[in-house]
Amino acid sequence: MKALARYGKEFGGYKMIDTPVPEVGPEDVLLRVKAATICGADMKHYKVENGSDEFNSVRGHEFSGQIVKVGDQVTDWHVGQRVVSDNSGHVCGYCRACEKGDFFDCVHKVNLGLDNNPWGGGFSKYVLVPGEILRIHKHALWEIPDNVKYEEASCLDPICNAYRAVAQQSHLLPGEDVVVFGAGPLGLFSVQIAHNMGANNIVLVGMDADAKTRFGIAKTLGATHTINASKEDVVARCQEICGKDELGLVIECSGASIALKQAIEMVRPNAEIVRVGMGFKPFNYPINRITEWNISIIGHMAYDSTTWRNAIRLLQAGKIKVEPMITHRLGLSHWQEGFQAMADKEAIKVVLHYDYPDADDENDF
Repeated sequence: MKALARYGKEFGGYKMIDTPVPEVGPEDVLLRVKAATICGADMKHYKVENGSDEFNSVRGHEFSGQIVKVGDQVTDWHVGQRVVSDNSGHVCGYCRACEKGDFFDCVHKVNLGLDNNPWGGGFSKYVLVPGEILRIHKHALWEIPDNVKYEEASCLDPICNAYRAVAQQSHLLPGEDVVVFGAGPLGLFSVQIAHNMGANNIVLVGMDADAKTRFGIAKTLGATHTINASKEDVVARCQEICGKDELGLVIECSGASIALKQAIEMVRPNAEIVRVGMGFKPFNYPINRITEWNISIIGHMAYDSTTWRNAIRLLQAGKIKVEPMITHRLGLSHWQEGFQAMADKEAIKVVLHYDYPDADDENDF
């Protein structure tokens, strides 16, 4: 089968490779990937050619599929089930994070489609969910409700990240205001979660490149205002919309240092800033205001089983909209077109489907 693999350590380019179908052990579950979406984490390595021949991983950590084979000791899952993976592949099971079921903060974690592993990722035909993780973490797989499409389920990773940031990590109350930095999937799903929670003003901050497509979609998903940071004074506009004494929550999904600086400057005392986005530049800004105004800056990483349970229920009930955010559907062989659309911000979510000549081969087993 074909698989889109990353090469190199910290950063590295992509290559389409031939790889065998994973062998299924006695506790393992094998999925036929039905939909996989491109994430911002995948974009970090696009067009980064470091010349490395060192295999890192098959990519694609946002994926859903159908179970096609299970090990002879598997009792919780069966062939034919429609499932979505939370992309966990390995955790230690002993650390304090694992004790709490916070598996994505395990320092030994290995994620499917993200980290170097032998099980694969969603940018291929098949991916193996190892029995070890299913023994430790029973909710490494979730069954997809009948009325939820594979494409919608493949977006549950960013939905769950947004849910945890807004609903679980902040103290947002109905009637309060929220500013969301970043008009990508994380930001747009955060808008939807805030809307579901009864937020009053929901302000989405983006850039020039977001204005053409993403701002309009944000309004249909619950944003009350959009701000173009390329042209407007973000702090002044947010305080004008919300009021200096009312802005108590910022969800920072862009990862830009300037966004975190602006968030600190705009919020009221006792406010919360949840930093979801990842950035790689130093944050050179005096932080006395954080102390003087008792501002909480909360780090965010992934999700837990409560997140997944509730996010799936919202998706099943139609209270989270994915379809308006799927802008491109492509065969895996056209992966470069999808990555470029993401880079150009012409796309919000790109769904890839396996389309190589063996795609319809039902004789793999």
